[in-house]
Amino acid sequence: MNLDLSGRRALICGGSQGLGEACARQLAEQGAEVVLLARSLDKLQAVRDSLTTNQGQQHAVLSVDASDRAALTLALVNELERGGPIHIWLNNTGGPAPGRACDASPDAYADALTQHVVNAQAILTLLLPGMRSAGFGRILNVLSTSVKEPIRNLGVSNTVRAAVANWAKTLSTELAADGITVNNVLPGLTQTPRLDSLIAGGAKNSGRSVEQVAEGMANSIPVGRFAEPAEFANAVGFLASPAAAYINGINLPVDGGRTGNL
Repeated sequence: MNLDLSGRRALICGGSQGLGEACARQLAEQGAEVVLLARSLDKLQAVRDSLTTNQGQQHAVLSVDASDRAALTLALVNELERGGPIHIWLNNTGGPAPGRACDASPDAYADALTQHVVNAQAILTLLLPGMRSAGFGRILNVLSTSVKEPIRNLGVSNTVRAAVANWAKTLSTELAADGITVNNVLPGLTQTPRLDSLIAGGAKNSGRSVEQVAEGMANSIPVGRFAEPAEFANAVGFLASPAAAYINGINLPVDGGRTGNL
C-alpha cells in the first residue's frame, strides 16, 4: 500500500494545535513538505520545528488570520510563488460558538458561511491550478459528525458544516477526472482545545462539574473514551495518500462509533 507523499506539499489550515497539528505530523512522517497556516506565529514555528524532515522537507509557516480574505490570499500567493504548488489541502477551521439555532443572529450565520464556505472557495481557486498541473490533489475537509446527525446546541455549526459537506461533494464530482479527490473527515469527541471548550460550556449550562460532563460525554461513545488527535490524523494520512485514489466524495466519521446512523 503506497502511503508515500515524498515530493508533495501540504497546506494545513489550523496547523498550530489540535487536529491540524496532529495531521501535520502525520503527513510529514509520510514525506510531505508541510505549510502550516494559523494566526499564532510562535505556535506555528514551534510545530514546524518539531516536524520530521526525513525526506529533506523544508516546512514553512504562514501566520495569517484566515478570516481576513485579502491577507489570506496574499499569503498564499506568496507561498505558491516561493515553494511551488500545494498538492494536499487540509481545510480545517474552528467551529462557530455553541448555541441554539433559533437564538443565533443573522450575522452569526453570515459570518460563519463567509469563514467556512466563501473563504474555502477563495483558497480552492488558488490551489486548483497546481493540483491540476500535477494530476494529483487531495482536498480534505475537517468537519463534524453533525454532517450526519445534528448536534444539540450547535445550531450555527450544524448549518455551516452541512453547507461545506455539500460543497465538497459537488467538487468531488467535478474534479475527479483531474486526479483530485475531495473527502470530508468527521471527528467525534477528540482531545483538543475545542473539546475542552465544549465541556466547559456544558458544565456552565448544566451546573455539573467539568469532570461529570466529560465522563458523561465519554460514556456516550461505544469505545468508552475520547479520541487522540493522532488517531484522527491516521485517517487523514491514508486519504491523502496515493493508496486512497479511488475514495472520493465521502463523509468519514472518526468517532469511535458514536454517530447514530450509517
